[in-house]
Amino acid sequence: MEKPVSLKKIVIFSGAIIAFLIGSGFATGQEVLQYFAAYGYWGVGGAILTLLLLVYVCSSFLIVGQRENFQKGNDIYKYYCGEKLGTCFDYFSTFFCFLSFIVMIGGAAATLNQHYNLPPIVGGLVIAVLALITVLAGLNNLVDIIGKIGPTIVIISIFLGVFSLIKNYGNLHPDIIIPALESVESSSKLVKASSSWYLAAFSYVGFCMLWLAGFLASLGKKASSPLEARLGGIFGGIFFSVAVIIVALGLLATIEITAGTQIPMLYLANDVHSAFSSIFAIIILAGIYTTAVPLLWNVSSRFTEEKTSKFKLLTLALVVIGLVTGLWVPFDKLVNVIYVLNGYFGGILLLIMFVRTLKGFFLNPNRNPQFKTK
Repeated sequence: MEKPVSLKKIVIFSGAIIAFLIGSGFATGQEVLQYFAAYGYWGVGGAILTLLLLVYVCSSFLIVGQRENFQKGNDIYKYYCGEKLGTCFDYFSTFFCFLSFIVMIGGAAATLNQHYNLPPIVGGLVIAVLALITVLAGLNNLVDIIGKIGPTIVIISIFLGVFSLIKNYGNLHPDIIIPALESVESSSKLVKASSSWYLAAFSYVGFCMLWLAGFLASLGKKASSPLEARLGGIFGGIFFSVAVIIVALGLLATIEITAGTQIPMLYLANDVHSAFSSIFAIIILAGIYTTAVPLLWNVSSRFTEEKTSKFKLLTLALVVIGLVTGLWVPFDKLVNVIYVLNGYFGGILLLIMFVRTLKGFFLNPNRNPQFKTK
């Protein structure tokens, strides 16, 4: 008999997913601009496709994690892909998580530099130190912290998107938005994630998967039942994707100004009030923090046992390397190169998941496919 569903756990799971995904890319508006707003109306279609895929991915990872009770979260790659290919995904995703942690450092540095004119090292150092302290505190504290911060940031981001839509609604008329997109594209200010909106959406979900797989597989062990895990994944995927759609429309309505900026969301915040943009810069840092922490935890926990001396030393080393590297490359370039290339690799995992799900449904619908991990 299935255990009762805990609404509190569903909210925490959903909040953890949202918090993990907002990161420096979403919170700053840079990834929403490159993956969705840059494609005009088709970008909204890409965001809707992203919603459907993320709901499937998040709920699948949590359910499998709950059922299989993996020794390490990254064993989920072997579950879907087999021993050899799963091991390749395991190591690649771990490396990508570290690269993404570097992006978080770059995002924090760019945010405080653009708005407060502070040296880049200030923002990078703030996130590096906070991430280090939180990861050393352990996974339970990590989930509790980011699960509560994430939804708050998304609600504020939705508010900014809605405000921009109301104020600049007329800019979305085809006679205005099409010439505006052509103008910023011809001036090379508009950076796109891919050559088409559907490939951009596919790549977006792909890199999100490489972030989420190990983390959600570990988180799924805390679910009391498959239904609890499924609902956490569904609501997390839906709420995050709805936020993406609204923010994308808000950025699209101001594309002539936001294209080419390092932190597009700061423009939307400043459009509300200059004082609010100062507050939102801190909120962006919180969003970066909620993603930087599980990314760092993913890498450290992959090679060492949590709370051991080796875990602490490895985490410290990763933070130092990430801080130094993240201050070298411009933030928008970090997002465009690291996220896009790795997104297509993650897309391969998505296709494998689809095939396994379909085989399990059509060949033996009464039995969940099992992969015996070591």
